Amino acid sequence: MGRVVVTEFVSLDGVAEAPGGEDFRYPNWSFEVDRGEGEKFKEDEAFGARALLLGRRTYEGFASAWPEYEGALADKYNGMPKYVVSNTLTEPRWNNTTVLSGDLVSAVTALKEEVDGEISVPGSLSLVRGLVGHDLVDEIRLMTFPLLLGHGRRLFGETADKSAWRLAEATVYGDGVLVTVHRRAR
Repeated sequence: MGRVVVTEFVSLDGVAEAPGGEDFRYPNWSFEVDRGEGEKFKEDEAFGARALLLGRRTYEGFASAWPEYEGALADKYNGMPKYVVSNTLTEPRWNNTTVLSGDLVSAVTALKEEVDGEISVPGSLSLVRGLVGHDLVDEIRLMTFPLLLGHGRRLFGETADKSAWRLAEATVYGDGVLVTVHRRAR
């Protein structure tokens, strides 16, 4: 059975918009802070995943970048199964990509039954909100940067109900980047 693992870069005030993107008031804000060994944490996370689950916009960013890179991490991303949740994308161009359209709950529930292991959800704020709202997330990994951005899309919006999580790990890397791993308390 698969486990959906959300992984996000966030500021202290909860902004998760475009941490490495150009099209934002503070472009590439996550690169302003030294992550130190946090880079290895992210690499280990990628190598531990069995599949990627992405929203359309994040998918388009990944699909335009990763095929151009070389090395073990690029090989991992380019070769692994990728699932993109979209009702508009019809012809994905990145190899090993499957489009999931229609009902989110049905599609992700079926995916969790199909994939054995970790299904990584990097970025994809709208998708993450839908997954959290429908109680489909098993683990949340946050890399919190010591910045207050004061502007931008926040990671979490309103949900239909409360949910309980337990802190499984907490580590500080580099210049104060806090990585927390939260698992669903069931």
